[in-house]
Amino acid sequence: MQSLCMPSPARGETLHKIFFCGQKGYVKMNSKVHEMNHPLIMHKISMLRSEETTVKDFRELVNEIALLMGYEATRDLDMVERPVKTPITETTGKFISKQVALVPVLRAGLGMVDALMSLIPAAKVGHIGLYRDPETHIPVEYYCKLPNDISERQVIVLDPMLATGGSAAAAIDFIKQRGAKRIKLMCIIAAPEGVEAIMKAHPDIELFCGVIDERLNENCYIVPGLGDAGDRLFGTL
Repeated sequence: MQSLCMPSPARGETLHKIFFCGQKGYVKMNSKVHEMNHPLIMHKISMLRSEETTVKDFRELVNEIALLMGYEATRDLDMVERPVKTPITETTGKFISKQVALVPVLRAGLGMVDALMSLIPAAKVGHIGLYRDPETHIPVEYYCKLPNDISERQVIVLDPMLATGGSAAAAIDFIKQRGAKRIKLMCIIAAPEGVEAIMKAHPDIELFCGVIDERLNENCYIVPGLGDAGDRLFGTL
């Protein structure tokens, strides 16, 4: 039966089933939205969800998942060729030519930084602080500090949870206002509503998700989700 909220899918489209206001619908997946389906990532996300997972294990799992996702998110970094002399002969090596900036959204995004820094040690790190108004669910900025050369860098925004998409969209707004042009967003768990909102607000970015869940509940929490990632990372439940 066709949804009242969303149009029926066209032949050949890749879709992700969701629920809007209790009604079945679809969100169209495009080439800029990447949902991971690697067994290691899926296994670790399943462990991450469990309410029995300790704070220590939760932090380690977030780090491990971010590391695995980081390989895919950095697949297309610009490269430049330079001569390299090995103990045997001279050859041509390939090196990253465009520098990277990591921007975690406080506070939960901090849990993903170390993993990406281990992959890209020369990356600079900015920070954006946002909180969601408990009544309106609108993001409010309370801190923003970015590298001075952010406009020259490939930017990877880090936020474990993409719920409504409001905070991530606002964070990307701030980054674009400072001149950044190439931006990627990495999140571990996303709601379909958040995916749709972020790609509507910023269709030029790439989105990397560990998994896209079913829906948002009436309190704008992801279902099945894992609860509040920040509280579980820092033990403030």
